Amino acid sequence: MLSILERLDPDSDRIDLLVDLVDQLRPRRADDAAYARAQVRTLCQLLKGHPGQAWALRRYFVTLLETRRHTSLYSDVGILSNDGFFTELKKRIAYRLLPPALDELYLSDTLDRLLCRDDDHVWIRAVPDADWLDLFDTIADAAPPGGRADDAPRRARQVMVRGLLDAIRTLSCRICALGLEPRLIHAYREIEEVDSPFLMQNIEANAYLDAYARLLAGELDRIEDARHLLVMLDQCEEVVLKIRRGALNSGTTVALTYLLVALGQSIERMRKLLFLVDVGAAPAMRTAPDEALATQETDTPRRAAALALAHELAEAHNTKYEVRGLLRDNIDLLARNVTENASRTGEHYIAEKRADLRSMFGSAAGAGVIVGCMALVKILISYLHSAPLIEALLYSTNYALGFMLVHVLHLTIATKQPAMTAARIAAALHAGSQGGSRRQVDVDSMAALVNKVFRTQVVAVLGNLATTIPVAWLIAVGWNWIFGHHLVNVFKARALVEDSHPWHSLALLHAAIAAVWLFVSGLVSGYYDNKALYTRMARRVEQLRWLRRLLGRERSLRFARYLEDNLGGLMGNLVFGILMGTTATVGFLLGLPLDIRHVTFSSANFAIGAVGLDYNLDAETVAVTALGIALIGMVNLLVSFGLALWVALRARKIRFRHGFRLLRALGRRLRAAPLDFFVGPRDLDLPAPDPVHQRGLK
Repeated sequence: MLSILERLDPDSDRIDLLVDLVDQLRPRRADDAAYARAQVRTLCQLLKGHPGQAWALRRYFVTLLETRRHTSLYSDVGILSNDGFFTELKKRIAYRLLPPALDELYLSDTLDRLLCRDDDHVWIRAVPDADWLDLFDTIADAAPPGGRADDAPRRARQVMVRGLLDAIRTLSCRICALGLEPRLIHAYREIEEVDSPFLMQNIEANAYLDAYARLLAGELDRIEDARHLLVMLDQCEEVVLKIRRGALNSGTTVALTYLLVALGQSIERMRKLLFLVDVGAAPAMRTAPDEALATQETDTPRRAAALALAHELAEAHNTKYEVRGLLRDNIDLLARNVTENASRTGEHYIAEKRADLRSMFGSAAGAGVIVGCMALVKILISYLHSAPLIEALLYSTNYALGFMLVHVLHLTIATKQPAMTAARIAAALHAGSQGGSRRQVDVDSMAALVNKVFRTQVVAVLGNLATTIPVAWLIAVGWNWIFGHHLVNVFKARALVEDSHPWHSLALLHAAIAAVWLFVSGLVSGYYDNKALYTRMARRVEQLRWLRRLLGRERSLRFARYLEDNLGGLMGNLVFGILMGTTATVGFLLGLPLDIRHVTFSSANFAIGAVGLDYNLDAETVAVTALGIALIGMVNLLVSFGLALWVALRARKIRFRHGFRLLRALGRRLRAAPLDFFVGPRDLDLPAPDPVHQRGLK
């Protein structure tokens, strides 16, 4: 380090020597905090022992600051651009492959050479603030040799302050522009009825900055603090929060979410910069601006805030091309809305009492009839021996139309439930956590909800199987009676039976693939429910003149309301059908063993295969196949439920660490009332309390 300092030219604006100096401070591993701390302290002691080198380094810093533009560092780094989510995502991906051309005239681009590793911010934060401040003070307080006069500190302060002020003006204009975006006004129409806080903060900011410029020019002795401007920023932030909360009921989009994130970041950065430059609030402010700025430098809270901002800028610079951070910041709210809509749907899939369970069983039984017919259509499609893509299209059409018919008739397929009920459980956890993170988890109430979900799932599966197997059997028997031969030949029948074998086939892997598609369809349902709310789908459909002429006004209104309420369910079933119908074909084209196994279709295939084999099945084959079907159903349910619950918890930023306590609570409920655990309380019993209304959950 001493050799680097000896080569230092105080009047040079080249960044090379500073890059070499930072390289000396940087540890080989970013998590080596001890090395970084020792190097910073060594440099500080070295400068204290060589005052001339400390002065040269101070003058070198001033030269660097004077020859570079500061505004973009404070107003752009760590803040989303106005390009939009997908443009920003594409740009980050492209820049990770081929970084943009840099211009060292800008201080923000200079950081690319100083902090050249993506983890530099880790060791910078690991060094205690006291060590950094000691190093900065050693450099700032260095006296010029020979007692010469030196105005470098004053010049440095002016350069820094003018850069901060320009950044504040830039941020204020940006907040004003974003706050007047049509999509934001669309999401919060009340803003049209009053003076927009986004516009008013810009007026207030310009007045404050103009007064500050006169203060620096010596035309004013003092200015008022930024209190009024901060109040306007608070009002802007309140609007952002109201839109975020309202989005749960009115829907949102990626574009609106991106806009809200950019607005929040700009408001927060502007507030931090105002705290650093607000000399109007400095206690010793009287006459000269330089004295006020010097007072600001000795203000401990401001020094701590300046260092915190430096850490923030370093981390933001290191992660500015990070795709994961962009997705994390913008997808959270959209995912929350998607799972929130799924949660509302999930409430209909939870039976409270035995009467509700009977209703669920009937609904599932009706769906089982349709699934049995779908199994017949699938076998007939396979006899066409169409080209692979045509066959995939026909399979997808069969699945999609069948699942959509189940939805239209308000019937229930058991494996569609987990994606919805998992979101309902996450909603209950989130509702309980609103009371504060320190409150105890009401595991008993959560166990009651999980118990309801469990027995509802079991009854729905039994309802599906209670009709799917008999309907498939009747179809196979009737086909033989009508046409004089079996629906499937011996080889096809044996394949239908063996496809459900739990270890001689890939049935469980294929069941997991089907479960993933179930999970994806749940997300699609939530997404389109959110989209229908945000775009006011009912009103848009009502405005179609040709539809009114075709159906009449009353029917078109009912259709519009139905479409808004059910768009998510219809689209989710459509996508699920397409995924189910194309998986095997994609696997064939790629040479991979991809396929799907669904508990209802596997049971229907077993019934058809048994008829095709003239019931020549030994007891072991029947038992193993029944076990395989049960395991397929378990994998369908558990994988889709686990994925949906994980996403729902992540969307609400919840961590549940009480799994064993929950299992013990479920065990206690099973021992206390085994019958009620599986079939629910009697109709006359009061339903178990909903965890949403219980004590705080965590």
